[in-house]
This record gives sequence, structure tokens and C-alpha cells, in this order.
Amino acid sequence: MGIIEGFTKRYSVHNLVWYEAHETMESAILREKQLKKWSRIAKIRTIEQQNPNWQDLWLDLV
Repeated sequence: MGIIEGFTKRYSVHNLVWYEAHETMESAILREKQLKKWSRIAKIRTIEQQNPNWQDLWLDLV
């Protein structure tokens, strides 16, 4: 892990604990901009509402 340059290597992120699907790229970008303004606590609450055990969700997408 950590072979390819980018966010996951830089921050040692290896688990997908939350995601949202969007119909369009525009709606996904708008949501991302909205989330960037949230506090860390608000982001954690959002994750824990849908994934209280912080399980890796990657296999759900494969």
C-alpha cells in the first residue's frame, strides 16, 4: 500500500468508511464543496450514523 502518489499515500488512508453516490458529476462536486465546510465532528457524526463500527465498505462496491 502507498505505492501510488496521491491522497491515500500522503495521509495513509486505507479504509473506505463512508461514501455517497450521485446521479451527476455536478451534484457530487456541489456536495463535496458543502462537506469541506463542515467541522470534523460533523463529518464523524455523518459516518457513524451510517457506519457506526467504521467497517471498510470497499467490498460493498466491488
